[in-house]
Amino acid sequence: MSELGQRLKQARLEKRMSLDDLQEVTKIRTRYLEAIEEENYKVLPGSFYVRAFIKSYAEAVGLDPNEVLNMYQGTVPAAPPEPTVETIRTPRRSSARSTDRLSKWASTIMVVSFVLLIAAIVYYFVVVNNKGDSSGAINEPNRLTDTADPNATSVPSPAPGNGGGATATTTPTPTPTPSATPTPTPTPGGALTLVNSSNSLDNYTAVGGKLDITVTAAGTQCWYRVDSFPNNSKKMEKQGTLKQGETETFSLTTTAQIRVGAANAAKITVNGQELNVGDASNPKNIKITLQPQP
Repeated sequence: MSELGQRLKQARLEKRMSLDDLQEVTKIRTRYLEAIEEENYKVLPGSFYVRAFIKSYAEAVGLDPNEVLNMYQGTVPAAPPEPTVETIRTPRRSSARSTDRLSKWASTIMVVSFVLLIAAIVYYFVVVNNKGDSSGAINEPNRLTDTADPNATSVPSPAPGNGGGATATTTPTPTPTPSATPTPTPTPGGALTLVNSSNSLDNYTAVGGKLDITVTAAGTQCWYRVDSFPNNSKKMEKQGTLKQGETETFSLTTTAQIRVGAANAAKITVNGQELNVGDASNPKNIKITLQPQP
């Protein structure tokens, strides 16, 4: 492993990111990431993808992509010029021409198919996986207006006497003061219940309300990612690296998943309840399923 591969791998380890974490961020397969660290570029599909993958790797671990690409350019030896060889042209048979033509068509079809496959994979992970439904309308009910005046009371005029008739008068009645409508109390976040647990994944449930999540870097630094699941579709809320003592808070009304690069470097609190993430230096996943109130 030369200087380029060592520098990329060292930056990844300083971020406390495994190859699986890096694959989830860059959408590049782990075997390609390993090949980049080992500088085994023959595994990667062509020089164009080598440069694109190295640039994505560098951006994900916080390195300058231009500087890393310059290092890569320095490690690739220039191809020696091919000697000019004078050839003797001989007539070719029609069968040989047909074979060459078919070979060129087959090569072109394979290249186009590979490019379309890569484009479909990128579209799925970038667009479809992070797409959420945001449509919806709330219709207000129609309001009926009563045109009659309920505050006026008619008083009949008395019968006319010898001195003349009296004019009828209308006496308004006092308007009753409407009672104050009580303000609804917001539903607090429910208590968490641990369903099952493994080395890298803990499953919790919470009933009703919302999830108030706090992620704090308890060690020197900690990488984190928080996802929500609106309408049963996964949506990344935020990811990044927290320095020691820094905190990020989230308030979600859907099921959530929290991922940290090292369990012993993070402190996670949900609805005021601190979760036990363990003291291992491995990545940790915590999924909290928000269930409706009975």
